[in-house]
Amino acid sequence: MASTDFGLHPFIDADGDKLREECGVFGVIGARDAAAVTALGLHALQHRGQEAAGITSFDGTEFFTRRGMGHVAENFSTGEALAELPGEMAAGHVRYSTTGGSGLRNVQPLYADLASGGFAIAHNGNISNAMHLRADLVRKGAIFQSTSDTEVIIHLVATSRYPTMLDRFVDALRLVEGAYSLIVMTNNGMAACRDPLGIRPLVMGKIDNATVFASETVALDIVGAEFVREVEPGELIEVDFDGSVRSHRPFGTPASRPCIFEHVYFSRPDSISGGRSVYSVRKAIGEQLAIESPAEADIVIPVPDSGVPAAIGYAQQSGVPFELGIIRSHYVGRTFIQPSDGQRHSSVARKHNANRALVEGKRIILIDDSIVRGTTSLKIVQMMREAGASEVHMRIASPPTEHSCFYGVDTPERSKLLAAQMDVEAMRKFIQADSLAFVSIDGLYRAVGEDERKKKCPQYCDACFTGEYPTRLTDLSERETPQLPLLGEKAA
Repeated sequence: MASTDFGLHPFIDADGDKLREECGVFGVIGARDAAAVTALGLHALQHRGQEAAGITSFDGTEFFTRRGMGHVAENFSTGEALAELPGEMAAGHVRYSTTGGSGLRNVQPLYADLASGGFAIAHNGNISNAMHLRADLVRKGAIFQSTSDTEVIIHLVATSRYPTMLDRFVDALRLVEGAYSLIVMTNNGMAACRDPLGIRPLVMGKIDNATVFASETVALDIVGAEFVREVEPGELIEVDFDGSVRSHRPFGTPASRPCIFEHVYFSRPDSISGGRSVYSVRKAIGEQLAIESPAEADIVIPVPDSGVPAAIGYAQQSGVPFELGIIRSHYVGRTFIQPSDGQRHSSVARKHNANRALVEGKRIILIDDSIVRGTTSLKIVQMMREAGASEVHMRIASPPTEHSCFYGVDTPERSKLLAAQMDVEAMRKFIQADSLAFVSIDGLYRAVGEDERKKKCPQYCDACFTGEYPTRLTDLSERETPQLPLLGEKAA
């Protein structure tokens, strides 16, 4: 949980009913006005984190940092703000916070003066043994300035006995578990790496002689960078100020397990993930849904905006017309977060409104990306019935979310996941739909281009659906008994 407090569960959204990627990272080296390029790249990644943003730059002599709560545009839209960040190397970060986790001390990039010079780091993901490592470091005298798990990496680098910065960085990463995409800046240049399983995404691009790293390809598009390739799972890439690029494989080449939910929801639809168009994959998920779970209906309606591509695919496969039966207000944001249940639930109406003239008297198929707690689905179904829909059939473009994520996605504890407490029929009754169906796990894998999910070694991390976690969860296992199952073991 690169952007979360230890021991605290992340905030989801105004309705508590959407999974959220916790952060996005961007870095560039060798570009004039590197901070301005970084701010533009972060703007393209704003969907990955809307609570706070930060940029650190280096002018060849000194590091400069500016961080703030709120959106990128609120903090980096003026020439004065960017003038505070000189240099040809910069890295930035957008994040979601948690309950109690807001505050500038947790906004990244984090920076420290080490014996070998400056060290700035931006992290997307979650270190699943961070609490264990932190406790050991504190016992040895370490003093932490934030509650972010990312700071653990800084302390591990600082205390490593290896002679070079690269070796110290690798030494630190060998001690951590979980998921990470990291961009690091030192006095000697920039480094970018992914965890050995490649759970969290990271791509590399070029702008003339400058090298760019970002969480998604859409950020490369926005800054005018050419996509070069993905940073491979377990790869560490060094870039010097003269433009030389060196690739290292300190963790070998284990079978990769990228997060499959990037295709379902997290990534922007105009990004490319794993060599595939996210938009095309989401349409293909809708097609699989139509094949697996048809319904007699008059129109197919997406729950905007995330349900749109899947709804198009469902409509094209089924022959049932696609219509915009729900209109979303784009001017309702997280500022509407309210403490009371009544105020929270009313935010659904603020964000969505039924297109009554289209819906009235119709049998409708509603397409959404997921069901987490079920509260939003219930309100949307009720809204459709109040608008006069004669039947409401719900179709979900992912398998049931039965398990919490520990790899950088803010998921409620399992007891609050609807699918962990109910079977599909009970869920249908809860949301008051006429029918409810989810895409199958094999259908999801077919949509991303696989023949099926390999049982012994799945091609993706799908633990939120299957409970098969691809890494150890040390912090969790030290708090709970029995330990959660690893790959190949039966989930409880």
